[in-house]
Amino acid sequence: MEPLTLDEAVGAEFAPETTYLNTSTCGLLPRRGVEAVRAAAELNATGSPDGGNGFDTVAAARASFARLVSVPGERVALGSAVAVHVGMIAASLPAGAEILCTEGDFASVVNPFVVRGDLKMRYVPLDALAESVRPETTLVAFSAVQSADGRVADLAAVRAAAAVHGARTLVDATQAAGWLPFDAGNFDYTVTGAYKYLMAPRGVSFLTVAEEAQEALTPFHAGWMAGEDIWSSTYGPVAELARSARRFDEPPPFLPYAGAEQSLALLEEIGVESVRAHTTALAARFREGLVSLGHAPVPADSVVVATPGLAHRLDALTEADIVVSVRDGVPARVLPPLQHRRRCGPGAGRARRLKRHRGAAPGPGSRGAGTQAPGPAPRTGRSRQERSPSRTPGCPALTV
Repeated sequence: MEPLTLDEAVGAEFAPETTYLNTSTCGLLPRRGVEAVRAAAELNATGSPDGGNGFDTVAAARASFARLVSVPGERVALGSAVAVHVGMIAASLPAGAEILCTEGDFASVVNPFVVRGDLKMRYVPLDALAESVRPETTLVAFSAVQSADGRVADLAAVRAAAAVHGARTLVDATQAAGWLPFDAGNFDYTVTGAYKYLMAPRGVSFLTVAEEAQEALTPFHAGWMAGEDIWSSTYGPVAELARSARRFDEPPPFLPYAGAEQSLALLEEIGVESVRAHTTALAARFREGLVSLGHAPVPADSVVVATPGLAHRLDALTEADIVVSVRDGVPARVLPPLQHRRRCGPGAGRARRLKRHRGAAPGPGSRGAGTQAPGPAPRTGRSRQERSPSRTPGCPALTV
């Protein structure tokens, strides 16, 4: 398959009506994903014989995600949210197990262990994570990329330290998968919410399980769809659970996976390496601009650009149709993988004017649902194109 260029993908798949810099909260759906969800819903609404059948779509999404994170499809389980997967891992641990976490990490990778009440929780700074693994550590649970400020974990160092002390590893790749090349096979467990840089609808998540770690997990969600032969598992106790990681599936909702199949296929066509090169270059240029204006963005080789001290400018950015979010008082400025193009002319000037005259700069760190500042309500009246005639067609007004 010949890879799509970024310009081809932008032109064919995305049509944002704002300067959307908030992928760390929720990625934009590509047009093909929207159309797939709509078509599946129509089949369901019209009583089509295929209206309740999404098994092929789910299988395709599983296989596509497996290729993106470099593991066999047999190692991938499906679900609807990261916390569900982490909860299964937490419930499978023995009482008294020590869980090593990063200070300030996202709640979904921490709280399922906390609510057990009988596990030993230990928290350390991100840059001290690898050196803090000890013989008593049962599991190291951390995010590959921090939601709040975009810092990237030293994955190799943590993996090596865990191996030395016999600890298992759990990596949340939600803020990494899609722009950061990531080999899930290097870790015992990985969890990924797909509605950010994988551009899938909400309600799609993935769990990868190392072969040697599968016996340590109890498939608490196992229903008929977790059977080795699902059609002979519909009633009574399931005679045989799937021999693959599919036995750890949370029964997947078909409509979101209809969109996920298309979004993941699009990302495979473009290539994660291409996305990484493009978006990290944009982020680096944006950080340079912030520094030149006297701001101090959090240092990180990441697409998430976090700048402390600018959260009070969120309303001004929203008024200017620039969509960001706030985490821990830091405005979130995140570069979407596909929609921003370096050559868009008027946008850079508009960004400089916003920063210089309004004191505002989209500055970032964002992740998850439930804690984010609410986004702007849909606007009425004249379209944004009518209000901003100087905007390059198909190009965001703010680029860096």
